[in-house]
Amino acid sequence: MSRNPLDLVEAARFIQEHIGPEFHDKKLTKLQALKLEDILRRKNPYLFKAKRTQTANDFIKAILDATVSSGEETVFGNFLEKVAIHICQQVYGGRKSGIKGIDLEFENAPDKYLISIKSGPNWGNDNQIKGMVRNFREAKKTLHTSGGGKNLNIKFIEGCCYGRDNSYEKGTHQKLCGQRFWEQISGGSSTLYTDII
Repeated sequence: MSRNPLDLVEAARFIQEHIGPEFHDKKLTKLQALKLEDILRRKNPYLFKAKRTQTANDFIKAILDATVSSGEETVFGNFLEKVAIHICQQVYGGRKSGIKGIDLEFENAPDKYLISIKSGPNWGNDNQIKGMVRNFREAKKTLHTSGGGKNLNIKFIEGCCYGRDNSYEKGTHQKLCGQRFWEQISGGSSTLYTDII
């Protein structure tokens, strides 16, 4: 497939149109569904004592802040994944993948890219990273069996929407973070990383 130029106006329109329902509305829905009893079960009371939380008000505020913060990260990460897929679709005809553990796939002959999109570089522990690598191996088998990888060099990418990782060659895949990731899926736009902001 040939590469199309990135249309920043279209990317901005997509972000403006989707940030409300995909981030703000989902965050509000999660907040409205919160129950103190559930939050108390999930948070470590010893941590808050160690942080010298003195009053019930301070304790409730601290656990609510921690709960909202972790929820925001997840919801916003899902939103950024949709932005990345939209931009790649615009440039390369990229699409949400149907392969387990793969979020985005596109071709730029002679290469086929299979990408697992993460918010930032420190997204998971060793077992989660091993699971991602396992998904890459299974995806390769699936593509070779179905003929979807025929005549294409399959490249696996751990794509992080923000941050840095200067050792991007991981042996089984590349880890592209921040500017490198957005450049890869946008056809080389070196400013997209900051343009999105």
